[in-house]
Amino acid sequence: MKRILVVEDATSLRKDIIEMLDFEGFEAFGAANGQEGVEKALALKPELIICDIMMPIMDGFDVLAALRSEPATATIPFIFLTARADRLDIRQGMSHGADDYLTKPFTVHDLLNSVNARLEKNQQFKQAADQRLDSLRGNIILALPHELRTPLNVILGFSELMVADASILDTERTQEMARHINAAAHRLYHLTENYLTYAQTELIASDAKLMERYRRGFLVFPVSAVRHYAHERVRALGRENDFSIDLIEVECIGLAEEYLKKLVIELTDNACKFSAEGTPVTLSSQLDDNLYTLTWHDHGRGMTPEQIANVGAYNQFERRLYEDQGSGLGLIICSRLIELAGGKLTIDSAQGAGTKVAIQIPRRHCPQES
Repeated sequence: MKRILVVEDATSLRKDIIEMLDFEGFEAFGAANGQEGVEKALALKPELIICDIMMPIMDGFDVLAALRSEPATATIPFIFLTARADRLDIRQGMSHGADDYLTKPFTVHDLLNSVNARLEKNQQFKQAADQRLDSLRGNIILALPHELRTPLNVILGFSELMVADASILDTERTQEMARHINAAAHRLYHLTENYLTYAQTELIASDAKLMERYRRGFLVFPVSAVRHYAHERVRALGRENDFSIDLIEVECIGLAEEYLKKLVIELTDNACKFSAEGTPVTLSSQLDDNLYTLTWHDHGRGMTPEQIANVGAYNQFERRLYEDQGSGLGLIICSRLIELAGGKLTIDSAQGAGTKVAIQIPRRHCPQES
């Protein structure tokens, strides 16, 4: 049975709603105020929440904000129930993330229509998520063996030649083979690191404690780290002459350095990899009250709206045409890392006109020294 939590301070109305829902085959629970509602929602993980707005201790807006901030309850459908039918109240409720809004008095028909509609829509979202997961599994099954075999074949092939021909190889030929082996090993290491990071983001997203720990991460004066990791990557790619950086200082961001490093390296790598040598690549920043935004701008081949919408793990576009190396995990990892921190990744691109990728990182107050 679908579990529904009813948060309503009017005892008689709360009991009536619970009885209506029980009669229709739902498993309904009640909470007499907002604080109790939050506690029961976190404990019971209901499939849907019906909540009054005007309540003691915590009002409905506070309840919704508290539950949306918790990963375990952030996606539970939420219906506001109130006698206040003013448009401003409705707009405020929806802006807080409510899924529907019922005004008192209401009929049993109105209540059940709203409940069933929200549950059905949530089920559709879950089915879509399952389809994406199935697609991810399929892409991994198809792409990962190829991505692993390619550098391994290079390593095995050249190392076997070195063993077989050790007595006749000159220094120059030995160094050339060693360079190929080293490059393939670095590629294999990067692939393994990306795969493990992606798996880590999935674990964080599914575990409330890991999510809380992740969102407690911070970095003080991050600009020097951004400059260091970006310049380190463009030097490795031989694009120092193409790259320019112009960053505004910020005191503190809500992201640990290890994850910022991953973001900077992946996005700098992408901007260089998908633009021709000799074309400019820029990294700039923007600062406002709540966000620190880093933007990479290249003048490469760009992406179509369909490609942007379908960005996903192990999903490279036009692979046969361009023969790009790599699993395609970099961009989706960056998107996940930013989303988990409460920020956002955006892509502004058009084919033949280059690409702008921006990450919005939440700002933090610097922790006080103890």
